[in-house]
Amino acid sequence: MTLEAELRTLFLNRHTRIPAEALEIMDRRSRELAESGQADRALTAGDRAPAFHLPTAAGGTVALTDLLADGPVVLTFYRGAWCPYCNLALRALQRIHSDITAHGAQLVAVSPQIPDESLSLAEKHGLAFHVLSDLGSDVAKQYGLAFDLPDDLAALYDSFGFDLQRVNAGHARTLPLPATYVIDRAGTIRWAFVNTDYEKRAEPQDILGALSRYTAS
Repeated sequence: MTLEAELRTLFLNRHTRIPAEALEIMDRRSRELAESGQADRALTAGDRAPAFHLPTAAGGTVALTDLLADGPVVLTFYRGAWCPYCNLALRALQRIHSDITAHGAQLVAVSPQIPDESLSLAEKHGLAFHVLSDLGSDVAKQYGLAFDLPDDLAALYDSFGFDLQRVNAGHARTLPLPATYVIDRAGTIRWAFVNTDYEKRAEPQDILGALSRYTAS
């Protein structure tokens, strides 16, 4: 099953675990975010990738410049371990991790959650790549991906028990759009996937295709 099919199945079965009134709020706010045009304002192919130094789940620090010194980087932004769509996407990326490294590239995932949450996520799903903490979504802002949850949606997430105030270190309202970038060694974005819809993620084969085109050029 493709990642797209897995995500779609999860989306279509939402009604079995989420009340109808909650789904109405989620869908309405999702439409409004799409209509805001934010995805069109995010960084895309041809743009310079902003540098960053971010803490790892294991207590270290990773710098984009250091990663690029060794080869291209696949950089993916996700909302957090509380998001089932993010978890599906990260597991799909883990399945192609060896293919990514075969192209001489490194895979890095970034979310606004604290390192302890990232560590739990990495251990739970057996992730072999860096999972970094972008507290306050400062890096996501530089990529044009950060947005603030409306009051009703934030309250809904609180009612679900996501505890974003804790896992995002006091920045409960700010999240990144789902996004994945292929960045070349010079720091230029060669390929980008950005979508306001949390159900939509970069398909692994599209990422590998972008890497193949770049490394073959």
